[in-house]
Amino acid sequence: MPASSETDAPDVETSQGSVADAAPAETPEAPAAPAEPTFADLDLPPALMTAVAALGFTRPSPIQEQAIPALLSGRDVIGVAQTGTGKTAAFGLPLLAAVDSADRSTQALVLAPTRELAMQVADAIASFAQASREITVTSVYGGSPYLPQERALSKGSQVVVGTPGRVIDHLKRGNLKLDSLRYLVLDEADEMLRMGFAEDVDQILSFAPESKQVALFSATMPPAIKKVAAEHMTDPVSVSVARQSSTVTSVRQRYAVVPFRHKTGALARVLATSDADAAIVFVRTRSAAEDVGVELLARGIVAATISGDVAQKEREKIVERLRDGSLDVLVATDVAARGLDVERIGLVVNFDVPGEPEAYVHRIGRTGRAGRTGEAITFVAPHERRKLHAIEKTTRQTLEEFQIPSPRDVSIHRTTALLQSAPERVERGRLDMYLERIDAFLEESRMDARTLAAALTAKAVGDEGPGSPTAEDEEFTGASLKGGDRDRGSDRNGPRGGAAASRTEHGYTSYRVGAGHSHGVKPAGLVGAITGEGGINGKMIGKIDIMGSFSLVQIRGSLSPAQMDQISRAKVGGRALRISEDQGPRGGAGRPAGRGGFAGKSGGRFDKGDQRGSGRDRGGYDRPRSAGSDSRGSRDWRDEHRGPGRDHR
Repeated sequence: MPASSETDAPDVETSQGSVADAAPAETPEAPAAPAEPTFADLDLPPALMTAVAALGFTRPSPIQEQAIPALLSGRDVIGVAQTGTGKTAAFGLPLLAAVDSADRSTQALVLAPTRELAMQVADAIASFAQASREITVTSVYGGSPYLPQERALSKGSQVVVGTPGRVIDHLKRGNLKLDSLRYLVLDEADEMLRMGFAEDVDQILSFAPESKQVALFSATMPPAIKKVAAEHMTDPVSVSVARQSSTVTSVRQRYAVVPFRHKTGALARVLATSDADAAIVFVRTRSAAEDVGVELLARGIVAATISGDVAQKEREKIVERLRDGSLDVLVATDVAARGLDVERIGLVVNFDVPGEPEAYVHRIGRTGRAGRTGEAITFVAPHERRKLHAIEKTTRQTLEEFQIPSPRDVSIHRTTALLQSAPERVERGRLDMYLERIDAFLEESRMDARTLAAALTAKAVGDEGPGSPTAEDEEFTGASLKGGDRDRGSDRNGPRGGAAASRTEHGYTSYRVGAGHSHGVKPAGLVGAITGEGGINGKMIGKIDIMGSFSLVQIRGSLSPAQMDQISRAKVGGRALRISEDQGPRGGAGRPAGRGGFAGKSGGRFDKGDQRGSGRDRGGYDRPRSAGSDSRGSRDWRDEHRGPGRDHR
């Protein structure tokens, strides 16, 4: 990542009007306002000043202004600052000043809690060191092959940035030696301890000499952090920036009271009516990330998922797609999103309220960074009033209540976007053929032009009329913290009569397949098999319930005998699906899913970028060799958020 996202502050040039010309000569001038500090005032070495100038940095952020002089003087420093305040440069520039480029041994070590943050910090420090070609920066982290890291370390690296687990691995293998260590940084120390790395940090420090400079940066200062400082730091200088930093004040923060069973529908509508370029949806657990990601894909929303299970290469591909615009929605856990900084992210949705208020601050810090603005929406269950108050106390802001968009709001938003794109299409020309066909149709049908335009617009935005399985499948628009849905028409207990009663509700048919939890089946594997072998689009699949030995899948409309035969031969988790229409009654099938979109963008199918891998993988399916699937479907659809990587330390 470019370091500018962490350190660059907007340049606000102020002109001080002179009063000398308007006042008598003997009248004393008003005292001049103190000049704002620049990087030139921080006594950085010439090589680092050259790099800072090349990166376009002029004025240090508050944490940089306080921490850099103290670190340059050789003092240990405790820095309290949120993500996005420029702390990477605050410790990275003094770190490089302390390194002897003629010595190839490792002299500086930065520990980060996640691989994303480790890579980001390493890239930033490397950009600062660009004027000193003799300084090498190496990043080491889990989920990536050892050999390239071993080779880099064997060539000599003065600066190493890594996650605790992988650093320990290299220390034990003898690839990394800390005998010459001069400078140690613990970045996001509170998160590192929260993730259980306290013992790892102690073990790493046992390999390092006692005479070293230590910098500790943390968003909060709990007792565990104070204990680390007392044990491993010498007379540290404490520096901090106010909690009301840019990561909070530049983000519009709102909440909506949403019972759990309505969350997915509410999320689809929020995304469908958002004007943000891209969004991150935060959930608490890996399994929740998988479930939400599959639900969004089934609704036609181009989404991907990252969690601690995803291999590093896959994570990097997903983040790159988020940057280049081929991916609009990312579903992530807190750990997986650490260090993620993508300019396109204009919306953060907290699908689950974070367990700790500090985690909320880190989440919304993914948007509204470096002078940009963003929006954060948190789904709060009626019983989570205390968590909401804790967040407001931590951020020192009152969150604004937000009402979930209604089906009408979704249709209006999509219609407005469609109509606004019409003038540009008119300018491009070549509409004669369409005008001729419309004129002929109007003459034959005797329909007026306004009615025809309205019907075509409704179809274009996915509104097929009353009772159709569209994004309007759930009428919920909100609840109160005192409990209860605002929409009296919603059924608290779900569809009446369970699965049997909803077997054909909203145009969906419930099917039973012969593979379930006991066979290692995951929703992604079922979706891939059914869409690939049945030749149907992902938007036609609704609710999926995975039981012990079988699963229930709702599909819009009905499958033909040929489609059922083709799907039945597919294998998920090594077991043939043997699909048949469900006769019920079986409780818990739930409501069928509808169709959605993001910011008015087209969806309606599974994005090919999300169809990776082949064969059977953790609930994926084996496509029969004789299968002749429709090319519209996914053939070997492997859930890209279930990669093989486990070492996310």
